[in-house]
Parts: sequence; structure tokens; C-alpha cells
Amino acid sequence: MEKQKKAFYEKLEKKGISRRDFMRYCTFLTATMGLSTSFIPKIAEVFAAPRQRPPVIWLHFAECTGCSEGLLRSTYPYPDDLILDILSIEYHETIMAAAGQQAEANLHDAVKKYNGKFICVVEGAIATKYDGAYGKIGDRTFLEIAKDVCPKSAAVICIGTCSSYGGVQAAKPNPGGYKGVGDALGIKTVNIPGCPPNPVNFVGTVVNYLLLGKLPALDELGRPLFAYGKTIHDQCPRRSHFEDGDFVTEFGSKEAAMGYCLYKMGCKGPATYNNCPIAKFNEGTSWPVEAGHPCLGCSEPDFWDKMSPFYKEI
Repeated sequence: MEKQKKAFYEKLEKKGISRRDFMRYCTFLTATMGLSTSFIPKIAEVFAAPRQRPPVIWLHFAECTGCSEGLLRSTYPYPDDLILDILSIEYHETIMAAAGQQAEANLHDAVKKYNGKFICVVEGAIATKYDGAYGKIGDRTFLEIAKDVCPKSAAVICIGTCSSYGGVQAAKPNPGGYKGVGDALGIKTVNIPGCPPNPVNFVGTVVNYLLLGKLPALDELGRPLFAYGKTIHDQCPRRSHFEDGDFVTEFGSKEAAMGYCLYKMGCKGPATYNNCPIAKFNEGTSWPVEAGHPCLGCSEPDFWDKMSPFYKEI
């Protein structure tokens, strides 16, 4: 194990990442997951010397691949560390070398070999009308593939709002009858919504499984509480609290407060549960509200219909 750790840190150094930088990330991830500081070295060990590499079958349905791209282009851990050292990716259309019949054979063989033991990650919504005819892979509909693969997994993790709740594909009039995986199959799933979700929320969910041997606690919509337990507004540095018919903030007046908070611009932060203000994006650089754009509520079910028009006050 010590040899494995040494090789891991040497690989990080070659990428210009110091051990201190790595431990800083582990501290951030630990705090994001809502764990005590005593877990920091244990989380570091998950990356540096993983005891197990759970098999993962990653399915793509009706989506834009933005969730995969968001994860693959994230840092700390770098994608190759996450994919090659922590997880055993048995099937992923975006990164696998195989194509056509060979790719489909890989999927079939992986499901058979790891029946009941693999983690199924799903990206994209599932068409349910007309026997699922609105989407096919290898002459099988999304619905057929999902019904075949998902029930054979140890757990189903839906990454992105499309697989969690249907996303843009499920917006009215929704001629294909697109739904999230749980709704389409009638099963319980771990949902990590967002368009795209912050990669740290997916990584935190996986690390929770590897570290504690179980998936994180979930809310009533199947979302990890460590990431979706509070509203955007409650965590937003721009927030203003509405009390007794007036905004009360450190700005001293209603006018000043409303000019800073983006609520009047249509910000859906008060009705959206996510950790965007804390986790941020692009190595913690920024997030939409910090950049001056109101939250669209993309991590909520039916956000495209319920939250629009996006620039109208809720």
C-alpha cells in the first residue's frame, strides 16, 4: 500500500500538484460531504491507495454529454486518477475505444460478469412513449437497455437533471414521453441533478461509497443531502432575507438590497436546492450568480417548465 501511495503522489507531482494541494482538495471534499476533519486522511487514502475498484457501467441516453464532459475536464482528482485508479469503467461510450458490435459486446459481457455488483451510472433521460422508439442504441431502445441493465446493478446513480428527472427532454409538450430513470423504471435511484452538476457532488457520492461502504443520505427527491440539503439562496453571499414585507440586509435599505440580490431578475435560488455557492465551478473559480446571472433552478424537477420564464420574478 505504501508503494501504491508513493506512486500516486509521484504522479501528482509530475502534473504540478503538490501533496499540500492534494490535501487541500481532500479537506474541501470532506467539508462538502459534511464529514468531520478526522476523515481527511481516510479520504486521501481512497484516492492514493484504493482498496477496491468497483466496476462501473455508464449508460448514455437522451443527453448532450455535458455531464461527462464536466467530470472529465475537472481537476483534483484528475479524470485518469478517478477513472483508472478508483473506478473500473467497464462501459462508457464517450471514453471507450470500442465501437459498434464490439462496444455492445463489452456491455453485455460486463453486465453478465458483474451481475448485482456493479454501479450503474446513467446520463440522459429515457423515452417511454411508442415503446421508447424516440431513442435507440445498437437496435435497442433506451427503455429496453435501462430495463435490462439497471435492475442488475448494486446501485443506480443518475448524473445530471436529464437522467434524474427528465430535464430539457421532458419539457412540454414532450412528444417522446421522456422521463428520469427512476420514474421510467419505477426504481429508486441516487440523483445528482444539475445542468451539468458540479463534478465534486458525483465524486463525493463515489468516495462516500468507497469510504463508508454505503451511499450517502438522500432527500425525498433522491439527492445526496450533503450537496442538496440547502437552497441556493440560503448559501448565497448576495442573499437578502424578506422579513415583515421588507428586505433586511447589511446594505441598510430595500433599494440597495434589491439591487444586489438577483431575486428581482428572476433568480430561482430561493426554490433551488444545490451547493453551487459553496462548491462553485472551474476549480472553485465562480458560479452563475457570482458572475451576475440569476440561478435557473436547473437541479429541480421539471425546471424547464416550472422555472421559466427564467428572468421573471418567482
